[in-house]
Amino acid sequence: MTDVKRRRRRTRLTVAIAAAATLVGGLVATVTLPASAAAIGTNLSLSGGADGSSKAGGTSYGNVKDGSTSTYWAPNGTTGYVSVKWSSATTVSSAVIKQASGGGSIGSWRLLNGDNGSVLASGSGSPSTISFSSTSLKKLTFDITGASSAPRIAEFETYAGSGSTPGPTAGPTATPTGNPGTGAPTGQWPSSAGSVKISGTVSVSGTFDGGMKTYCCIGDGGQGESQDPMFKIANGGTLQNVIIGSPAGDGVHCEGTCTLKNVWWNDIGEDAATFKGTGGGTSYVIGGGAKSGSDKTFQHNGNGTVNISGFYLNGSGKLYRACGNCSSSYQRHVKIDNVLVSDIDMVAGINSNWGDTATITRLVVDGGATVCGKYKGVSKGSEPSYIGEGWNDSNCKVTKSDVTYK
Repeated sequence: MTDVKRRRRRTRLTVAIAAAATLVGGLVATVTLPASAAAIGTNLSLSGGADGSSKAGGTSYGNVKDGSTSTYWAPNGTTGYVSVKWSSATTVSSAVIKQASGGGSIGSWRLLNGDNGSVLASGSGSPSTISFSSTSLKKLTFDITGASSAPRIAEFETYAGSGSTPGPTAGPTATPTGNPGTGAPTGQWPSSAGSVKISGTVSVSGTFDGGMKTYCCIGDGGQGESQDPMFKIANGGTLQNVIIGSPAGDGVHCEGTCTLKNVWWNDIGEDAATFKGTGGGTSYVIGGGAKSGSDKTFQHNGNGTVNISGFYLNGSGKLYRACGNCSSSYQRHVKIDNVLVSDIDMVAGINSNWGDTATITRLVVDGGATVCGKYKGVSKGSEPSYIGEGWNDSNCKVTKSDVTYK
């Protein structure tokens, strides 16, 4: 099977953020969904304000809490800070930093209690998910203490939930079981809050919250590459609190950068999600899980970075594959942290000749699997060749101490 995706056009069902269609017994009924993450209090930053230190021309503090990864704040130099703030004390225990493409690489950082200046967390390199002891405060500050050049912070998300990987609440209709994007994945599967049958691709811009309902049915559940996706997410969009049933066509397509929070695939089918954006930046998979696949789970056809954290995978060929024979030969990157995999062949497959990288930490493998497999990427129409497994090198940034075997 090639990594190239061939698509055919079908009639599309465009669904606004505020509604989805349920098909029961041949009749179509409209069900109302939450308008945004702010409506269910998932990302606390959305309801707060923002300020900070110096800012580069054309950027704004408010861009870090507007729910869009297309806008950003940047300091006027290699150091600086940005804060989210609330009018009354708010309990926070985790944050997600999303960077926009084109900025510098962060070398060191601190997360501060903006009320008293105490350090809640610190680290080196570009952070994604930051967890700390639950704290009641009015201001939370992300302080960049060193960088190669001015970084671009697209979103500074904050959450009340504890654990290393913050994620959304379930929405107003159900409380998910399993791993809702917080803490280490356990392998527990969530309960469904109901079923929604769709007859065409759901187009998402902004945030779509599924309320932990099970969505199906497109395609035949097989490996045919001409199947349409269940969800097509516009640049900067978020899909959250969704169980994807079977058949699910070609899963989820991210047209640019996207965020998948607490999304569960009952049957992977062709692919769970395909990342197609070519404008750089980082897409996020936070929490959730997938099972019953035969090839790739997350397919990376575009460029930029895919960040996978708090995810559970049971039964598949690969968790992640950077396309080795797409029409454009991009450099691609994946960051995998706090992930549990069982009964799979490979965690990450990358093309070392194109400079791809896989950074893997806190990985738990139930059974055996190749952790980081290196391929030689080729032009469209040919098949990439497998080079071998890599450890702690320029492409495979993982050591054996990063992996726990069960």
